[in-house]
Amino acid sequence: MTNVREQLKQYAEKLVTSGLVVGAGGNLSMREGEFMYISPSGFDLQEIETEQWVKVHIATGEVYGDLKPSSEVLMHLECFRKRADIDSVLHAHPSYSVAVSSAGLEIPAMFPDFPAMIRNVAYLDYLIPTTNVLADAVAEVIEATDVVVMRNHGVLTVGKSMKEAYFFMQLVEEAAKVYAISKSVGTPRLLTEDETRDLRNLSSEKYRAKLLKDSI
Repeated sequence: MTNVREQLKQYAEKLVTSGLVVGAGGNLSMREGEFMYISPSGFDLQEIETEQWVKVHIATGEVYGDLKPSSEVLMHLECFRKRADIDSVLHAHPSYSVAVSSAGLEIPAMFPDFPAMIRNVAYLDYLIPTTNVLADAVAEVIEATDVVVMRNHGVLTVGKSMKEAYFFMQLVEEAAKVYAISKSVGTPRLLTEDETRDLRNLSSEKYRAKLLKDSI
């Protein structure tokens, strides 16, 4: 079984190498009992060592150690407080998702994986980052979704594993990219409600979703 902080280090590096964040942008956390471990403030994600992930008590917000937690710590805490079923929270700044949502648009279903794996997406208009205002807004919607798109800011995903949260982030960004490209060359053809319902009922997609939730 991979240690929580080792998993965080692995996925922090993936976020950077995949281009979902730049420099010290983005943050991620995982639950361990009544605590969470979160990326330290001001660090380039790919440079965080295993022992530098910051331990925070979920119920009280008490921080352990000498390093400051990410400035978005309040948002992460609210996710864990509202969702006992999740163990991972991921926040990134994927370019196409930010671009499409900041144009006042929503990211539609145009290929099977997106609606099959992501049931719904919540959208928040711009709120100043790192504040109680943003954390409270996320708290209001996170019980009903695994994906929150924050216009002019970024995307937050949660999962029953970090692999699931990361996959959700990848899918949202790919969907936004496909939509942006399609709009640049013509009129996008979106999947219908009947088509998305059929995709969600496929046994193969249900099996894949289970694997993501169970991943260590």
